Amino acid sequence: MALPRIGGGSGLGGVALCVGMAMLVVAPVLRPGFVLAYDMVFTPRQDLTAASLGLGSQLPRSVPADALVALATLAVPGELLQKAVLVLILACAAGGAARLTPHPSLWARAAAGVLYAWNPYVAERLFIGHWALLVGYAALPWVAGAALVVRRGDRGAWPRLLLASAPAMITPTGGVIAAAVAVAVAGQRGRRALALVGAMLVLNGPWLVPALLHPGGGGSDPAGIAAFAARAENWSGTLGSLLGLGGIWNGEVVPGSRTTIVAPLCTGLLLAVAVLGARRLLAEWGRPAVSGLAVVAAGGLVVALLGALPLTAGMLEWVVAEIPGGGLLRDGQKWIAPLALLLAVCFGLGAGALARRPEPLGRGAIALGGVLLPIVMLPDLAWGGFGRLEAVRYPVEWAAVQRIVESSSQPGDIVPLPFSTYRAFRWNDGRTLLDPAPRWFRQPVLADDALPVGGTVVAGEDRRVAAVREALRSGRPLGEVGVSWVLVEKGTPGLAPSSELQDLERVHDGPELALYRVPAVRPAEAAGPPILPVVAADFAAVALVVAAAVARGGRVRA
Repeated sequence: MALPRIGGGSGLGGVALCVGMAMLVVAPVLRPGFVLAYDMVFTPRQDLTAASLGLGSQLPRSVPADALVALATLAVPGELLQKAVLVLILACAAGGAARLTPHPSLWARAAAGVLYAWNPYVAERLFIGHWALLVGYAALPWVAGAALVVRRGDRGAWPRLLLASAPAMITPTGGVIAAAVAVAVAGQRGRRALALVGAMLVLNGPWLVPALLHPGGGGSDPAGIAAFAARAENWSGTLGSLLGLGGIWNGEVVPGSRTTIVAPLCTGLLLAVAVLGARRLLAEWGRPAVSGLAVVAAGGLVVALLGALPLTAGMLEWVVAEIPGGGLLRDGQKWIAPLALLLAVCFGLGAGALARRPEPLGRGAIALGGVLLPIVMLPDLAWGGFGRLEAVRYPVEWAAVQRIVESSSQPGDIVPLPFSTYRAFRWNDGRTLLDPAPRWFRQPVLADDALPVGGTVVAGEDRRVAAVREALRSGRPLGEVGVSWVLVEKGTPGLAPSSELQDLERVHDGPELALYRVPAVRPAEAAGPPILPVVAADFAAVALVVAAAVARGGRVRA
């Protein structure tokens, strides 16, 4: 049986292609300011807080991504950090898939790289602001490549795999997907398999431990299954949309090209070319390695379909409600990332096979067509999604209010009003974005965690937020539930009830924000997981990454 093989480096031409393609997407983002879209919220500086470490009252959905951003903004302004992250996501995704594709032709590898970085999955997750998930997505081909080296038995392969997997662990879904790909492709047995699984658990520990020890039990509202189920984007139905790497639950972020009558036909062409390349992938990697990745890809597709099928949605609702961390399954379309990787590599190999024609003109046309097909299929990812992603500046009041709160000695939490999850500010051209207040302030911000999706409101899990919601509903003083400040955000849909503000001390009132001090604040009870095991999990993950880096560095020098 042939040993698994991965493609070689693509040289300066490949690097230029990856960076150029990334720039074609994010060029509008590079203007001064921040891109604020749905869940993608960066601020000039983000503090390291209990919540960013998983020690807050909410489930650790942004752990450890928020902690890493906080540490990074100690050295790099948040504006520059966001731009660098978005460029690197696209460039590393394309470069990783190209390098993973075992074909001597640069054009074949380029076709794989372009498809992996330019597809509906990337577009929809970018438009909805899931940048941390896309970091894991960009790391996935590097994880698979390192796992192939582990399967081959090369010296120094294990540190390489751990380092490749670490970026994906900044978000729970990315961490689980990367771990599954690493274990399946590496194909270890016995003690080596147990060691690999254990290492993946340690790397996922920063979010896994606080999720398992969360006082609320870690369950989620089962109504989220129907709300976040994969959706049909065109006449091919839900399955066809998923096979085309689309199908996200939020119709507002679906590119218009995905709804056309020709989109499924383009998907069929892409799949046909990928099937042609699958035979070569089997010959290059060997059946066990290909089967491992295929099983993970098929499993991700099944998970994506579970919430959309009446017969299985009920089972998934039980899992989400009763099993800690089960809420990860409710947004099913996230899990087709391994399918995107397998499809991209096979597509590149298939395009390379088709380009083996005796006529030079035919060879060149097919090679160029393989690279351009993903872009032609999805033209509205270009230039920030034709205006979906643009850089704007925060009003100066945000920094002014931040200074007022930080200069005060009054402890306690902040409640933003209107009490709703998302905002649509005038200064952000009315785009929907997650309330930015939790990332602006060092103090805990008790923002609403209920998620309105269509006509359904998916309940949150934060008990402290639930106490604030009840206090606002009943007219109970906010100071009794540990709230010290009320921040009124103006110019966004929703009302701030005047009855809640009349007895408060107004310390700032401007065109965009108003800040009120709450009297007679009663200290709130701790609502997060125990500190020691969470800190221990963080330390173990960092120690493992450092040890892998030292071992890898020593191997490279040798």
